[in-house]
Amino acid sequence: MSNPKETMNWFAVYTKPRWEKKVAKILTTKGIENYCPLNKVQRQWSDRKKIILEPLFKGYVFVQIEESKKWDIKSIDGILNYVYWLGKPAILKEKEIETIKKFLNEFDNIEVVENNLEKNNKVEIKHGIMMDYKGVVLEIKGNKALVRIDSMGISLKAIIEQKHLELIQH
Repeated sequence: MSNPKETMNWFAVYTKPRWEKKVAKILTTKGIENYCPLNKVQRQWSDRKKIILEPLFKGYVFVQIEESKKWDIKSIDGILNYVYWLGKPAILKEKEIETIKKFLNEFDNIEVVENNLEKNNKVEIKHGIMMDYKGVVLEIKGNKALVRIDSMGISLKAIIEQKHLELIQH
C-alpha cells in the first residue's frame, strides 16, 4: 500500500518502439497512474480514410509514482528506462501533464516538431515548390523560418515551415 505522505511525481519513461499503448495498458492493470497522450490522426488507405489514435510522443509514456517505488517500474515489459535530466530521472510538473491533456482535448491531428534550427544553419528544403534547394536560415519565427536561397546568381528569401526543412550536417 502506498504511503499517503510520500510524494507522487510524474516521470517520462522510454518504451520499446511502438509499445506506448501496451506499456500504458500494463501500467493500468498494475494500478500505476500513467498517461499516454493519444493524437487523433486521419490515415488514408487506397480504399478508405480512417481516424486512428496514435501516441503523440513516439517512444514515451508518462508515469506518476512514489519516489520509493520508481525503480520498480523498470522491470515492466516494454519500459526501457527513464528520461534523464542532469543525471537523474526527470520529474515533470503536474501542470505540464495538464497542459498536454488540455491541448489534446482542443486540437486534433497534432504534430510534434523538434525545433532545432538556429540562425545561420544551412538547410535543405524537403517539401513544396522549392524542394531539394539548399539555403541559410536568416530568422526563426515560431514554427517558420526565413530562409535565403541562392540560385542562378540571385538570392531569394522565403518563409518556410520548419518541419519542411532539414538541417545539413557539416
